[in-house]
Amino acid sequence: MSDRGQAEGLPFHERAVTGVGLVAQGAALVAALFGAAGLFGWVLGIDVLRGVLPGVAGSMKPNTALALLALGLSLVIAARRSVTARMTTVARTAAVLAALIGVLTIVEYVTQADLGFDQLLFHDDTVQVATGAPGRMAPNTAVALMLAGVASLCATTFRLPAWMSQIPGLAVLALGMLRLYGFAYEVPELERFGGYTAMALHTALALVLVGLAAFLSRPDEGPAGLLMNAGTTGALGRRLFVTTLVAPLLLGWIVLAGEDIGLYETRLGTALLVCGHVTVFTAVIFTTLNVGRRIEVAHARAEWQLRQNELVQAFMDHTPAVMFIKDLDGRFLAVNTRFEESMGLPREQILGRPDQDVLPPDVARQARAADLDMLARGTPVQRHEHLNLPAGPQDFLAALFPLNDPSGVPYAVCGVFVDITERVAAQREVQQANQRFLALLESGPDATLITDGDGTIVMANAQVEPLFGHAPAGLIGTKVDNLVPGPQRPRHNALLRRYLQLPDPKPTVVDKDLYGLHSDGAEFPVEASVSTLQAEQGTLVFLTVRDITERKKAEAERAERYEQQRRIAYTLQHSLMGEPPLLPHLPSAHRYFASVQDPGVGGDWFDIIPLDKDRTGIVIGDVMGRGLDAAAVMGQLRAAAHALARTGVPPGQLMTGLDAFVSDLADQLVTCCYLVIDQGTREVTLCSAGHPPVIALNPEGPASRLQAPVSVPLGVNDSSGGEPYEQTTHRLPPGSTLALYTDGLVERPGTDIDVQIDVLAHTLDVTLKGAPASPEHLDHAAAQLIGTLLPDSAAHDDDVTLLLIGVPE
Repeated sequence: MSDRGQAEGLPFHERAVTGVGLVAQGAALVAALFGAAGLFGWVLGIDVLRGVLPGVAGSMKPNTALALLALGLSLVIAARRSVTARMTTVARTAAVLAALIGVLTIVEYVTQADLGFDQLLFHDDTVQVATGAPGRMAPNTAVALMLAGVASLCATTFRLPAWMSQIPGLAVLALGMLRLYGFAYEVPELERFGGYTAMALHTALALVLVGLAAFLSRPDEGPAGLLMNAGTTGALGRRLFVTTLVAPLLLGWIVLAGEDIGLYETRLGTALLVCGHVTVFTAVIFTTLNVGRRIEVAHARAEWQLRQNELVQAFMDHTPAVMFIKDLDGRFLAVNTRFEESMGLPREQILGRPDQDVLPPDVARQARAADLDMLARGTPVQRHEHLNLPAGPQDFLAALFPLNDPSGVPYAVCGVFVDITERVAAQREVQQANQRFLALLESGPDATLITDGDGTIVMANAQVEPLFGHAPAGLIGTKVDNLVPGPQRPRHNALLRRYLQLPDPKPTVVDKDLYGLHSDGAEFPVEASVSTLQAEQGTLVFLTVRDITERKKAEAERAERYEQQRRIAYTLQHSLMGEPPLLPHLPSAHRYFASVQDPGVGGDWFDIIPLDKDRTGIVIGDVMGRGLDAAAVMGQLRAAAHALARTGVPPGQLMTGLDAFVSDLADQLVTCCYLVIDQGTREVTLCSAGHPPVIALNPEGPASRLQAPVSVPLGVNDSSGGEPYEQTTHRLPPGSTLALYTDGLVERPGTDIDVQIDVLAHTLDVTLKGAPASPEHLDHAAAQLIGTLLPDSAAHDDDVTLLLIGVPE
């Protein structure tokens, strides 16, 4: 409604501005005609055109006529609403010409000089009047032309404020009116200044028109805008302005006429003039007050109604629903912004038009039928509507209700349509998701139960019936622990409570000591997958249960077979390694751990071989790889090493013989270390084939690596021979200890093997420093070394062998 009120007010203001602009153009055009007439009078020598009324003082000078013509044309252009750049240039040039004519004339009067341009156009033989000159305009005319030129120039420059053209225009109007007052009141003093040339009467009329045109050339701005506005102040101002122009002129003329015929003297005439002014302006004031009061009341009423309409429209525009008001014939009276957006039409193309002109045909018929049905019922109607709108198909929750007048008769229909397209789509998706969820739940191969946080079953799939012997519908609302054997229920409930108490429970699978209960009382082992979901009604627990009776049987059989194979392999391993002899003159201790990733067999071995009464051979080796193949190679090498050592060959030759033996085997690689201890001389001769270094603990110093050349592993040299195996001899002080080991003890993923060997040496030094090399101390040191370097003996993935030998004093 507010838009319509503004639309009604705006055209009125535009029409008023347009009308005033036409008045300004007309006044300027008439002024230009006055100037043109004066020029023609000089060209054709017609005195009437130059002086207008015979016997009236003053005639229009040629320069005055030219200036008025230029000013009239300039103001005609300035008063137009839209002009081109070329027309603006013409208007400004004409304004400058008129102002220049006035300025030069004023200069002549001020300086008493004759610049020679007064008779530039025409030769004037008129006798000089007082201090005037032939062809020279009156000084008040020159001032008026200068001001009019400035006013016209400012009027064509829209960047300047409007008052800069309107104030000079009023001054020009005043100078013209002053001459007219002198003529009307027959007061020669108002026609000229002193003894100078008088302003011509038609020049005064032209100046009045020029001033009026300059004042009204921009009627919607500045002082003219105040006078022409459509409000109360504009109406009052226009009445007062007309009264000011007309009333004093008429009263003054009447008073002077009475004086001229002798009705009263000048003093009484002045008193009558004052009384007349007071009477007229008092009447004008009360008339204006009465008009102003009516305008104010009407304006207040209109503002109140407009405000109410604005509030209603603002309410409608800020409502997210689509709203409209239609008359009983289906023509739209009001719509909101959402209605415009839905229709894709501006409000101006909707208001006042019927349904069929705004809505799609099908929607229009549907809407008209709904309106008539609601009006027939006489009560509000609410229903779901699916409409095919220009923006696409949409779903609405529609509410239609009548608007009744005070007598209860409906005069309009109001509709509120709430867009529920997304809600309907979301509900449809939820339904589809539920259907997909149910289909997924039923398609699972295992029994699935969904419970709340208290363990009450809220959903079950069809697979629970063959597993537990209960129909899914019969389990809804029962406790899930009813499907667990009685003795197992406390444990099952405790596991579920602990799981739900976790800060962030992750999906998990539990298959240890869980049992299910069939409806016939049979118990069976199960595996349960547990997960949670936070729903609106609380925490839901998903339980997927599977019967693992067959798997348990298979696991038991597999575990039994594995354990049987492990016992066989372990027995084979120990039979192949044998039990090293215990020599009273050479104390020793050893540890052996098979890899946990294989059935107890590997390629590590060691042997203590008595050679004679003073010498003992010690051999330790590691066949790369694990399993029965490595164990078989290990047994062969142990037997070969033992046989070669008993022949008394030195360590280097023994390694050469073992290398030839390994080379005959396919794809085998062996590390080995053989040393011979001479108890009499306490000398140790050793040879290493790629084996970790021997650690020697000296009673006089720290444990360190026993320096010896390290040759390539056995099986690397080909049949044509290769690098020889070198041996070295060291003398050991009495009470020394030797540590021999395989790489399983010191090799770990992500660690440096040299660092681990240093740890072994340090641990040996700390454990045995200052202790006699007795079997008991050596056994304790072996346990300490294993605990330090192999903290988790049940998780190592390689064979581990450790041998400690004490050199007696």
